[in-house]
Amino acid sequence: MSDEDRYDQGMAIRREVLSNAHVDRSTEAATELTQEWQDFITRVAWGDVWARPGLDRRSRSIAVLSSLIAHGHHEELAMHLGAARRNGLSLDEIKEVILQSAIYSGVPAANTAFRIAGEVFADEL
Repeated sequence: MSDEDRYDQGMAIRREVLSNAHVDRSTEAATELTQEWQDFITRVAWGDVWARPGLDRRSRSIAVLSSLIAHGHHEELAMHLGAARRNGLSLDEIKEVILQSAIYSGVPAANTAFRIAGEVFADEL
């Protein structure tokens, strides 16, 4: 697969998972400094890894949420909580991922994750 094909595949997946609005904001905000980064994450993260057949998108979202909680990447967590819903996770399943993360990543990490989830899903609660 060519770089252009990987980019196109990655952009399609990225838009499906993160939403057109988010991707448009990211790509429109790209500068001379960040343009190559946007190309890289579209080709590699989305066009290679997210496109692999070994896990479905629900499973990938569970893995991403767990990793983001564990490493304290709160801005990415907020974005990927919405992505997890688009990938089919229910609020109860997201709650279970956060509870599971508390055991392995710590109570403070879960406290923060629940706070962020409450903000992201305020209109659903």
